[in-house]
Amino acid sequence: MHIHHLNCGTNCPLGGRLIDGISKGLTAKLVCHCLLIESADGLVLVDTGLGTEDIQHPVSRLSSTFLLMNNFQLRSQETALAQLKSAGYNPNDVRHIVLTHLDFDHAGGVSDFPHATVHVMADELRAAKERQGFWGVRRYRPVQWSSVAKWQLYEPQGETWNGFQAVKQLEGLPSDILLISLIGHSRGHAGIAIRQSDSWLLHAGDAYVHHSELQYDSVYPGIIEYQGLLDVDKKARIQNQARLRELANNPAAKVHVFCSHDPLELAQLSNVGVWQRT
Repeated sequence: MHIHHLNCGTNCPLGGRLIDGISKGLTAKLVCHCLLIESADGLVLVDTGLGTEDIQHPVSRLSSTFLLMNNFQLRSQETALAQLKSAGYNPNDVRHIVLTHLDFDHAGGVSDFPHATVHVMADELRAAKERQGFWGVRRYRPVQWSSVAKWQLYEPQGETWNGFQAVKQLEGLPSDILLISLIGHSRGHAGIAIRQSDSWLLHAGDAYVHHSELQYDSVYPGIIEYQGLLDVDKKARIQNQARLRELANNPAAKVHVFCSHDPLELAQLSNVGVWQRT
């Protein structure tokens, strides 16, 4: 399988280096790291970032709280749909979308691919439909995914993969793509593992936010505050972070771990620059 790394949503929240550790101004820079996988079963997206309708109608599609907090740049060229078209792909060839979770900045582009089957943990869809509490109403935006024709739902059970519970076989997808339970940030949060020859990529979603967390607990106050606001199970998130840290620092495991919002990780994996279909 050939994997492309995409940024499907730049946001520049106030806080500068208190959030990303490097910015010199008042704002930080975060991304929404999505994947486009060319498989024998068609194109697969892992997360979608913000979608076309989100960019065109942010007030009705997105929470005003997060629009203010995250300072999204709302660039149409960053949508997965625009990037696929620009690179010469037919968006109708996207057969599957696998989601780490249903937060608005990860699932907004679902509506751009109406023919795709959407794979997600069952607990996550239940949480998104219930929208409990102040943050539940704001993080989950049903307008983004209410028109999905086919959901494929999974329970957090199956064989283990590097110490994590894993769904070993996703319906209609190659066995080289696994859904890994990483609850904590949200009720049905998951990671997506993709085999590459004798090694693995693990998209950890929002299980952590900054690459430093793979070395030690975060020292950036902005990250600590953001994670604390949205955690549904802080203990589980911290435990999963510790396990991810151990996995990422074990060369024998041959697993490259990355998260959704770290621009340095995205740059390292995408070799920086615009990718084109090959």
